[in-house]
Amino acid sequence: MKYLIVSDIHGASDSTRFILEEFEKEKCDKILLLGDVLYHGPRNDLPPFYNPKEVIKLLNPYKDKILCIKGNCEAEVDQMVLDFKILDSFDGILNDIEVHLEHGHHLDLYHGASLLVLFGHTHIPECNWDERGFYKINPGSITIPKNNSKRGYGIWENHTITLYTMDHEEIAKYTY
Repeated sequence: MKYLIVSDIHGASDSTRFILEEFEKEKCDKILLLGDVLYHGPRNDLPPFYNPKEVIKLLNPYKDKILCIKGNCEAEVDQMVLDFKILDSFDGILNDIEVHLEHGHHLDLYHGASLLVLFGHTHIPECNWDERGFYKINPGSITIPKNNSKRGYGIWENHTITLYTMDHEEIAKYTY
């Protein structure tokens, strides 16, 4: 399967359009949405193109193609307006590897058996080995990058995950 990995849209319609265009162009099977979908949160500035209602309209037609994880900015009402389920986390086999998906604001509490952890939250791309025994990958934020990073996302095809900027510049690659 081919997955598009994205986190921290924070209600930006331009980011959502970009991701859906990449999803179609890359012929991905699913979107792994790692949280903070509709709201910008109290610690972030209001992003350009902030339009949560538009983001809802753009994402809902893809409801059968989205695996969404709850972020720290998600509210109870989000599940009422989004047609896809928002999970607290996900543990399972994807592309032949045991994987854990979460937003990342509780990553320090994770002590599971997965060999791969995909998360968001920090808005900083990351592709590193964790001393707890797993590889951790963060695509960064598609809307509000931090720490001098650029707006980013990832593509996971077969046994390779590649992180990109919106300019299609490769940031990092992990193969297992």
